[in-house]
Amino acid sequence: MAKKTQKRMPRRREEFTYHGYKIEELQQMGMSELLPIMPSRTRRKINRGLSRDHEKLLEEIRLGKERIRTHVRDMVILPEMVGKTIEVYNGKAFLSVEIQPEAVFHYLGEFALTRHRVAHGSAGIGATRSSKYVPLK
Repeated sequence: MAKKTQKRMPRRREEFTYHGYKIEELQQMGMSELLPIMPSRTRRKINRGLSRDHEKLLEEIRLGKERIRTHVRDMVILPEMVGKTIEVYNGKAFLSVEIQPEAVFHYLGEFALTRHRVAHGSAGIGATRSSKYVPLK
């Protein structure tokens, strides 16, 4: 018998960097030091101020809560969130999202998709005129 092979993510050859900074260096930086290296949309969101819900989520992350659930899909992923697991609501259920270094300055909602592929079954009895010719089991 042939052995089953499991697909794995390829191993990173070198350590993750963002604009030349390692993730540990990004985590040590203050918000004023992070602003110049952020993408423009993220920088604009931070400059305009975070909402009460965003601040509450950030406080829960800083406190080190084990289980963090949120509806705030438009929260920017900051370097201090790396390594945490956050459950993000997708409109139906909470999806568990583990924050990787590559996700820095993206949004939480990007990792909890709201739509998925629909796989339709075969036509049932009474569906259409042609379905009466589908053999019954």
